[in-house]
Amino acid sequence: MTTKRELVLKAFKGEKVERVPVGFWYHFAEEDELLNGFQNPDIFAKNVEGHKHFVQEVQPDFVKIMSDGFFSYPNPLITDQVRSIKDLAAIESIGDEHPWFDQQVALVKEVRATFIEDIVAVYNIFAPLTHLKWQISNKVAFGDELVANFLKEDPQTFRHVLKVIAQDLATLVKKIITEAGADGIYYSAQTIQVPAFSSQDYKEYISESDLIVLEAANRAHGQNILHICGYKGASNDVTIFKDYPVQVVNWAVGPEGLSLKEGKRLFGGKTVLGGFENTEEGLLYTGSKEDIQAKARELVAENGQQGIIIGADCTIPSDIDNRRIAWVREALAE
Repeated sequence: MTTKRELVLKAFKGEKVERVPVGFWYHFAEEDELLNGFQNPDIFAKNVEGHKHFVQEVQPDFVKIMSDGFFSYPNPLITDQVRSIKDLAAIESIGDEHPWFDQQVALVKEVRATFIEDIVAVYNIFAPLTHLKWQISNKVAFGDELVANFLKEDPQTFRHVLKVIAQDLATLVKKIITEAGADGIYYSAQTIQVPAFSSQDYKEYISESDLIVLEAANRAHGQNILHICGYKGASNDVTIFKDYPVQVVNWAVGPEGLSLKEGKRLFGGKTVLGGFENTEEGLLYTGSKEDIQAKARELVAENGQQGIIIGADCTIPSDIDNRRIAWVREALAE
């Protein structure tokens, strides 16, 4: 009998599996807490307890450990007062021994200690660009106009700032995998959501910072998922990411207009994750058991049983009835 750990690791590698794994997740902290958990034991404890309840109730095939509370990278130069990239030209690393790293290592260890069985756990890591834009706006899912202006103002300084952030995130990733015992990372990237921003700009000035983090995860022998984030209607040129060194790729199937089957071809046969919309209007949140299970079976029928994990476009609503996740797994276990 294949264990869940064996099942998921086989799926990550695109090998034959006895059933298709399932992976859904949601936040355990409130939106106004996501940037404010560093040095905040209450938010830390809330996140650990949320994972514990989720694992006990859902009994998932694997877990994406949410970095709730640690969305803000604590570099003193990056604040919501920054209005020119030149203000960040002197940016330096926060240092390998910063407590921001230690607290996330502790978070992963404490969450893993709540597991009731041996399952794969990947830790949520945001791209350097995402950290930068959220911190200069002091709000999740904002800051695109500002970073677009920064890139236009001084592309080379912009690239340098992202590299410094990336090198610190590489340190975090190494510690999370080698010290905390995570199996890898779930790397969330998103392009700048401004019409004038080009894919070539991303490749020339931003991709390098993504690769610094991903290559650190690979050197630490992580099993890594790339998430191309379509949160709240964000749109990305997914071809930018087609050669990124990851094992699994997840994107917003509907909004990006790219099916799982098409994505598998685009990403060179890598394992794909997704299929369900993640919003409160989506089938997973609103549909009947029969319709949800029919959709799950349809996804497997269209894509086969190898190199696929059924999940959602992005994080699902936190108030979802967990039975809905169980319905998907039930359908695929039949």
